[in-house]
Amino acid sequence: MAPSTQLFETPDNPAPSGAACHTVVTADRMKLRAMHAPAFSAETRGTVVLLNGRADYVERYFETTRELQVRGFHVVSFDWRGQGASDRLIGDSLRGYVKSFNQFDEDLRAIMEKLVLLACPAPYYGLGHSTGGHILLRNCFGKTWFRKAICTSPLLGFQYGAWPRLVAHLLAASMCAFGLGRMYLPGYAHGPFLLRGFANNPLTSDAHRWDRDHRTLEAHPSLGVGGPTYAWFFAAILSMERLNREKRRSGTSCPVMLITAGKDRVVDTKAAQDFAASVPGVSQVMIPEALHEILIERNEIRAAFWAAFDSLIASA
Repeated sequence: MAPSTQLFETPDNPAPSGAACHTVVTADRMKLRAMHAPAFSAETRGTVVLLNGRADYVERYFETTRELQVRGFHVVSFDWRGQGASDRLIGDSLRGYVKSFNQFDEDLRAIMEKLVLLACPAPYYGLGHSTGGHILLRNCFGKTWFRKAICTSPLLGFQYGAWPRLVAHLLAASMCAFGLGRMYLPGYAHGPFLLRGFANNPLTSDAHRWDRDHRTLEAHPSLGVGGPTYAWFFAAILSMERLNREKRRSGTSCPVMLITAGKDRVVDTKAAQDFAASVPGVSQVMIPEALHEILIERNEIRAAFWAAFDSLIASA
């Protein structure tokens, strides 16, 4: 699927004021859809680079973008390769697939060097959710792009459910070794998750925001991605192992705050807490009542997020 050069609005999810759509081409010739939205005031506080999660797309964070604009920030967000309106990696565009998280590093490098550093005011702040938070963390070791970074529900460990962790890892490695990495993980939807019903979803307790995103995907189904494949899962495992090696070597290149969800059923909150406790420069705040998607949660949970965000940005 060719990348789109437009933003997809709905009546209850308008695009941020002044937002412009861009195509950014990576070193390996992947075309990424990116959005740049300017701050509301002439005196800006810098730029927030918003890194969304697996199977996300720019439109889900229109609301968050507007709130950042009000705070005086420019915002750049984009769709990772393989999802949203960026280039897909395999013929079946619904499969959540990647060979290596190094490819996501290249996506972020291209966005920073070809858009953010060229067209957006410093200082730069990273805001990443889930898988996006994981990739942001990868790039807070060694890289010096960001003054500060905030990760919501960062992927630092999985909720394995009935599967023993070692069995899940061995199965993923075996499936990839036998050329079956493009198969879906068992139990995951083959179609976009947000097209399912709100009841018992593990992402948010806010029915209005769930329905808003559902309507966007109904109107523009090409934005959607289904469940992860074995290849994506195994790449994530290898990346988490790399991050754990990095944390033993040195601290991050900028202050990082992990904001975790007390009722997360997608990623392992304790793994994030352990990471923060063992890495210099990383702090952790938990919102007890939050499900996984803190930025798509109900108002009181989002207010707790913004209090933590504002506190970190304002600190010396």
